[in-house]
Amino acid sequence: MAQTLYDKIWQDHLVTEQEDGSALLYIDQQLLHEVTSPQAFEGLRLADRSVWRIAGNLATPDHNVPTDPKERETGIAGITDLIARTQVSTLDDNCRAFNIEQYDIHDKRQGIVHVMGPEQGATLPGMTIVCGDSHTSTHGAFAALAQGIGTSEVEHVLASQCLLQRKTKNLAVRISGELGHGVYAKDLVLKIIGELGTAGATGHTIEFMGEAIRNLSMEGRMTVCNMAIEAGARAGLVAFDDVTAAYVKGRPLAPSGELWDQALAYWRTLHSDADAVFDTQHSIDVTNMAPQVSWGTSPEMVVAIDGVVPEPVGAKEEGIRNACTYMDLQPGQKMTSIELDRIFIGSCTNARIEDIRVAAQVAKGRKVASSITQAMVVPGSGLVKAQAEEEGLAQILVDAGFEWRAPGCSMCLAMNADKLQPGEHCASTSNRNFEGRQGHNGRTHLVSPATAAAAAIAGHFVDSREFV
Repeated sequence: MAQTLYDKIWQDHLVTEQEDGSALLYIDQQLLHEVTSPQAFEGLRLADRSVWRIAGNLATPDHNVPTDPKERETGIAGITDLIARTQVSTLDDNCRAFNIEQYDIHDKRQGIVHVMGPEQGATLPGMTIVCGDSHTSTHGAFAALAQGIGTSEVEHVLASQCLLQRKTKNLAVRISGELGHGVYAKDLVLKIIGELGTAGATGHTIEFMGEAIRNLSMEGRMTVCNMAIEAGARAGLVAFDDVTAAYVKGRPLAPSGELWDQALAYWRTLHSDADAVFDTQHSIDVTNMAPQVSWGTSPEMVVAIDGVVPEPVGAKEEGIRNACTYMDLQPGQKMTSIELDRIFIGSCTNARIEDIRVAAQVAKGRKVASSITQAMVVPGSGLVKAQAEEEGLAQILVDAGFEWRAPGCSMCLAMNADKLQPGEHCASTSNRNFEGRQGHNGRTHLVSPATAAAAAIAGHFVDSREFV
């Protein structure tokens, strides 16, 4: 019987299934960080349980670690926020107590879990992967079934290496055409969400397919899968191919030698069969697509850079009015007229070396506008930071007036010291623009690294294609 990629991974990991549709899935890899793991470890202690498969878990602090380089110089002792310091030190204590490998705040490999996992080879094709973070869908770029879970589920996986699930439906999103010059994966996924809506994929796992997806790098595919959750999906997937193999080969935790050959033979089956049936399908032609910018308070509120804030009409009239009020924008206002206060290039969506390269390309020989209060570039891991410094990218950005930070989640969410002030507009390469997401009454516009960097130079939104 023909199967989709999702069906294949599900079936390979199914432990048992009940008549009511609930199922127990085996989990290959769990990624842990300092925010959603403390209660899970405490639950193990209270129940006097051990970790079922220690090697199936890998940890690093990311959400609440400071990104100010000076604050990071002395490690945990230098963290000024008491809650953040407690969370990071608690993760240290828990990993030591349960013998779980961790890349701690002093480790060069430390970084955002969804950057660290792939670059270490902890993320492999065909795996089931979970993490107490909604953007775990990132790892689906590797033809892995990756899902965000809650803290009680983190505890369950620690104790049993299994997870209670219900199978989702299959949604194929087929992307035809080629992305034009200066248009990137972030623009593509914003366009997808703009068409599907934030509930369009509810109850589904998306498989991203088609020419434009096949032409993306692994970094680009991770960006697309990262935001599958913003369309309401449980997970996002891209089929395995030679691009995947080239990225994975040689990673520290990837198989090698004979095991590599065996793994590769299996990985090449990780695609939907030609006659597989999807529950839902959606097609987009991106041939003439422009860079995208979110204008409102939901990722689906997005238009092209040369577009305008929509008129409040139709079924979404009230939502558009409310978003305009919060964002202090007017219907019909050009996106290029929106003046900005802050720029944030980073997050699990866009903090990889490819993203830093694009930002540096835009910034080279230019200066951040004097009207910009702060322009931050936050690498996704210590390894990305080191590579960007070795390639001279960091210096280009610093010379242009950007702040070069230490790795972490940073201004993606208002959980650490990197926050917007009330009323500030921010061009952000992160994944959510909800009210208060980056700080109380802060106003977030989701964009690609190229658009963010170009906006920093101009002081307002501008078509980044003019800069690259």
